[in-house]
Amino acid sequence: MSKNQLHQPSPEEIADFHAAVAGVSPLKTAERVVHERAKPSPRPRQSELDEAAVAAESLRGSFEIDELAAIGEANAFLRPGLPRSVLRDLRRGRWTIRNHIDLHGANRHQAREEVARFLAESVREGKRCVRIVHGRGHGSPGHEGILRQLVKSWLSRSHDVLAFCHPPPSDGGEGALWILLRSPRF
Repeated sequence: MSKNQLHQPSPEEIADFHAAVAGVSPLKTAERVVHERAKPSPRPRQSELDEAAVAAESLRGSFEIDELAAIGEANAFLRPGLPRSVLRDLRRGRWTIRNHIDLHGANRHQAREEVARFLAESVREGKRCVRIVHGRGHGSPGHEGILRQLVKSWLSRSHDVLAFCHPPPSDGGEGALWILLRSPRF
């Protein structure tokens, strides 16, 4: 028999089938399972609109003399030429954290590679606000936060980083940084 030919059941096969389904009644329409196509994941459209508004508002602001003096704060960074409101909005949590990395247990060489890879991936995926947990340094020799200082140095030299600051204690405090990244379009 070739593939294109249909099998014709014999009279015995037909009788066996009828015997097997004797007494069976069809399901009512309401009891049937209907497989629907999977719906796409919802897009956080309002969050995207909010972040676009924050970015536009931040970039329109003017510099005040006290804002210029605050740019050199040790626990924060703002790319030169950007209004102080960019950093202020980041500190206030007006950006949604879209990605994060935890460097606990990494040595300085591993951490540098992970931070570089993390920043590149986040920019490529359009994730504007990210968090890096570097720790407070309690496990380091002398209890100094070596990674804390190194990460800040690396971030301030990255052209992808617009600003960074320490988050509130509930999100890591001195053991973490919130980072605002450039848009992948620019």
